[in-house]
Amino acid sequence: MTQASFCLADFATEARARIDAALRACLVLGPGCPDQLREAMEYSLLAPGKRLRPILVLMAAEACGGASQSAMPAACAVEMVHAYSLVHDDLPTMDDDDLRRGRPTCHKKFGEATAILAGDALLSLAFEVLAKELRPPQVAAACCAVLAEAAGACQLVGGQADDVAGQLARGGIDQLESIHRRKTGAMILASLRLGAMVAGAGARELAALEEYGQRIGLAFQITDDLLDVCGSEATLGKRARKDSHLGKLTFPGLLGIEESNRRAQQLIEEACDAVRPFGSRGKGLEAVARYVLERNR
Repeated sequence: MTQASFCLADFATEARARIDAALRACLVLGPGCPDQLREAMEYSLLAPGKRLRPILVLMAAEACGGASQSAMPAACAVEMVHAYSLVHDDLPTMDDDDLRRGRPTCHKKFGEATAILAGDALLSLAFEVLAKELRPPQVAAACCAVLAEAAGACQLVGGQADDVAGQLARGGIDQLESIHRRKTGAMILASLRLGAMVAGAGARELAALEEYGQRIGLAFQITDDLLDVCGSEATLGKRARKDSHLGKLTFPGLLGIEESNRRAQQLIEEACDAVRPFGSRGKGLEAVARYVLERNR
């Protein structure tokens, strides 16, 4: 595959269709699951979205010489953890959002109690899918450990805790980057690691993906902050300028819009350099990195 022949839009459309079909299959639950809980899980997990993280799982597997379909259980698990985190982040005690992807947030539609339980159920289901569907068992166990660490107290949850605790406090760039390497970057890194592990990647391939993931994770958050400042509710599918109204630390707030754009550009160039050793198998990852940068243009 040459760079000219790779079309991210076509790849993403096909991959999203496969991912959504696999997610629907995972939501065929037993009779013990109450109807309202199942509906809330489906509403949150199957909401229209880019499916960036599961696509990264599949791309990482292919970059490391594996078959993307063998990584589909890991892709589904990552999206379940991501969906759970959004449901909980939107709650009134967290970010207090009433819109997500252009629709009412889960707690607005189903109530806070059901939203909390739906998030809990999605988190549990992620590990059930990994444990039951990935082969061989030792790879499944290793992937469970990687995803649990990324979603846990020192990474995703820890980053969110610091974000909530420090949103009205004065802070610097080191504090802000620390929050988002955990809150946003940890799950992006985990996505790449899971795909690579399913494909049996070696240490050099894992190191390259680690370098790539660290950079696009931070660039993703910078562009998110820029979109919050420059975007509209119609294009974002959620409230705009919410972070500044809450007094949160943001990259444009600390660095300004021009420097934030420059820093995001530099991170994306470094990310693309990291995956060039994969050759044609890494063109999809390069295209995703460019897409992350273009989100705010």
